[in-house]
Amino acid sequence: MAAASAPWQPQKEGLTAICGLLEQQISPTSSADKSQIWHQLQAYSQNPEFHNYLVFILTRAEGTSVEIRQAAGLLLKNNLRNAYNSMDPAYQQYIKSELLPCLGSPDRHIRSTVGTIISVVVQLGGVMGWPELLQALVTCLDSNDVNHMEGAMDALSKVCEDIPQVLDSDVPGLPERPINIFLPRMLKLFQSPHSSLRKLSLGSVNQYIMLMPAALYASMDQYLQGLFVLANDPSSEVRKLVCAAFVQLIEVRPGFLEPQLRNLIEYMLQVNKDTDEEVALEACEFWSAYCEAELPPEILREFLPRLIPILLSNMAYAEDDESLVDAEEDGSVPDRDQDIKPRFHSSRFHGSDGAEEDDDDIVNVWNLRKCSAAAVDILSTVFGDEILPTLMAFVQAKLSNSDDETWKEREAAVLALGAVAEGCIIGLYPHLNEIIAYLIPLLDDKFPLIRSISCWTLSRFSKFIVEGVGHQQGYEQFDKVLLGLLRRILDNNKRVQEAACSAFATLEEEAADALAPRLETILQHLMCAFGKYQRRNLRIVYDAIGTLADAVGGELNRPNYLEILMPPLIAKWQQLANSDKDLFPLLECFTSISQALGAGFSPFAEPVFQRCISIIQSQQVAKVDPVASGVQYDKEFIVCSLDLLSGLTEGLGSGIESLVSQSNLKDLLLHCCMDDASDVRQSGFALLGDLARVCPVHLRPRLPEFLDVAAKQLNTPKLKETVSVANNACWAIGELAVKVHQEISPIVLTVMSCLVPILQHPEALNKSLIENSAITLGRLACVCPELVAPHMEHFMQPWCIALSMIRDDIEKEDAFRGLCALVRTNPSGALSSLIYMCNAIASWHEIRSEELHNAVCQVLHGYKQMLVNGAWEQCMSALEPQVKNKLSKYQV
Repeated sequence: MAAASAPWQPQKEGLTAICGLLEQQISPTSSADKSQIWHQLQAYSQNPEFHNYLVFILTRAEGTSVEIRQAAGLLLKNNLRNAYNSMDPAYQQYIKSELLPCLGSPDRHIRSTVGTIISVVVQLGGVMGWPELLQALVTCLDSNDVNHMEGAMDALSKVCEDIPQVLDSDVPGLPERPINIFLPRMLKLFQSPHSSLRKLSLGSVNQYIMLMPAALYASMDQYLQGLFVLANDPSSEVRKLVCAAFVQLIEVRPGFLEPQLRNLIEYMLQVNKDTDEEVALEACEFWSAYCEAELPPEILREFLPRLIPILLSNMAYAEDDESLVDAEEDGSVPDRDQDIKPRFHSSRFHGSDGAEEDDDDIVNVWNLRKCSAAAVDILSTVFGDEILPTLMAFVQAKLSNSDDETWKEREAAVLALGAVAEGCIIGLYPHLNEIIAYLIPLLDDKFPLIRSISCWTLSRFSKFIVEGVGHQQGYEQFDKVLLGLLRRILDNNKRVQEAACSAFATLEEEAADALAPRLETILQHLMCAFGKYQRRNLRIVYDAIGTLADAVGGELNRPNYLEILMPPLIAKWQQLANSDKDLFPLLECFTSISQALGAGFSPFAEPVFQRCISIIQSQQVAKVDPVASGVQYDKEFIVCSLDLLSGLTEGLGSGIESLVSQSNLKDLLLHCCMDDASDVRQSGFALLGDLARVCPVHLRPRLPEFLDVAAKQLNTPKLKETVSVANNACWAIGELAVKVHQEISPIVLTVMSCLVPILQHPEALNKSLIENSAITLGRLACVCPELVAPHMEHFMQPWCIALSMIRDDIEKEDAFRGLCALVRTNPSGALSSLIYMCNAIASWHEIRSEELHNAVCQVLHGYKQMLVNGAWEQCMSALEPQVKNKLSKYQV
């Protein structure tokens, strides 16, 4: 009989070489080239036995330092992600068999590294591929040896965190799901005398709250009892996990907690004052979760007088808050690359519901201060003015102290006013003049963080501040706020500059043309900031300039304003390279300016247009061959350039024709409309629609291709994921239809077959796509009624429902011209949907076009004559009274 094959053994030289490399890699003092070592290790990993060496070093190299053994384990973990599934099964088995005995290693670092690798192997091969694992974990957990229990629990906790569903699945050969075996053991460990085991077991069970397997559902009472027992655990890590469990439960399964709500709120009030800030932060998440879970507000109401003061006192800056260090930043110190956060440009969108932007986040590290402010904000929206007596008593007490030691409390009081600005506006309303009068001098406070928070809080009252401009006192207050924020825009402190610019942009949006009398002063301040700011805050100035252009529109189009505004922007435009990311916010800024100035932008149009074309061109080359182009591909350059070209097209109208005719824009644009990135396609179709409006003649040579690629966007199984692309493509097809007429006919039936399902199943799609689909269907019907009319029965009802939701405008007029054309071509096609058609006609406040009004009149009279023997009267009697009333203007 043949002998069993001997277990794998390493060669001594190989071991020594790999350990030597790992030692050099982790040594902080080694002079070796780290990248060379990394390449050497990568070269070794081509050897099929390399991973065996790594697991051997981790589990058996007793004489080697723990750091080197751990480094071998971490390299193994990273390599397995790519290599495991293509490995020789014998080597897979060797690795698994070496890991299990090490679960109970006396060294915690080795145990932990083994647990991490086990989790990766389970991710890649599942539990079925490793039947010995579950038994080994159970044996360790039941062993009463702390090292073995902790090693097994550590591995389990990583599996629960990374792939919780694996344990809640049926495993062939096992009588029950693994979670049923482990959950009772984990719940029992809540009572362990070892804090590490309490923490690991609790953290693991918490991972199942969202999934809620049957085993946890059945053990809920035991779990909740365990949580209440651990509620005052000496370990802060455990208390933090208890709070996290209650927050998750209230979000996902509030019903379990309802019987205990009072006790739970009482507990959370205590922990919200925990000496460990991380525990207090976890507890603080509870209040927002409670409000969002729509639990009975009256239970929380009775605790408000105790809760509000805790939240308010937690809103003061902590001693170690990094903002306190940042607040000292001098505006003349250049920004480092790492200070500049990545920015995201949202592609152009044609329709009624573009993405909402939330700009209320004042600097992005989540901490107890911000969480408390968010809780006060949401409590104010639920309880409104009820929280004001407690809150205002606190605010007044804190603001009455003016000594330097209490500045953080004053700052928190100003933050509190901003936090409740929306929720408590009714109760604050009678006092707002007083509050704003109090805040204005704080813009000049000696403490930079009081200056910056006062900017933000004032911006939260923008609506009220702007409402008053119609009378003398209100205008004076608006003017003081405006000038105060402009002063702060020129502050020497970076944090204040940022807050002031953002606050000013918010005020601009509300104020719109009320800014006109101060335009020169505003431009002088913004352009002064433009010359003074470092790179990071410069982006916010661009935003403020862009918002100003959107707000005042054509008012900006005066020579004295343009002399202040344009030269610095053009100088910056010329200074930045085509591959410099600082160009993005400038492109966005120019987009708003070109739309606001309209024909007034003509003197600047040619260089801006040419630059956009060359950026798109070089990026399209870079995508295929970055080496030849000499620039790194970044699709955002293309998106921003397309959007600026859209802005130019909208602003200049037919004035852009000469620029388009002398360029290869149509070819570049077709490429963009076929790009694999959805945001490039989205902006591409927006520009296609804008160009169709003003110079369709230059699109004609590639018209069939544009129409074909646009139609493809509507016919995709991933419509929900790329709904904004479909929306813009749909709109562009409609714009082309009204300009090129019969040339659209080859794609009419294809597009119609895509639009009808959108109208028939609108539930899951956004409002804008439904509206654009209805309008484009109408435009196709208007241009090619003979192609669309035979199919009317299939879509009249959902189409009319969609048409009745659209506000009166030119696009709605086009759609109704299509409706009238269809009825003239095939009157019987709309008979079964006549009530829906009458509702759609009644949705007009007023049809301004006399020709369309008459056409609608003819349609209604045609049906009145067609429907004899009381059928018309029967149809009319089924209509709502207000619809009948609206139709009376058509004399039917």
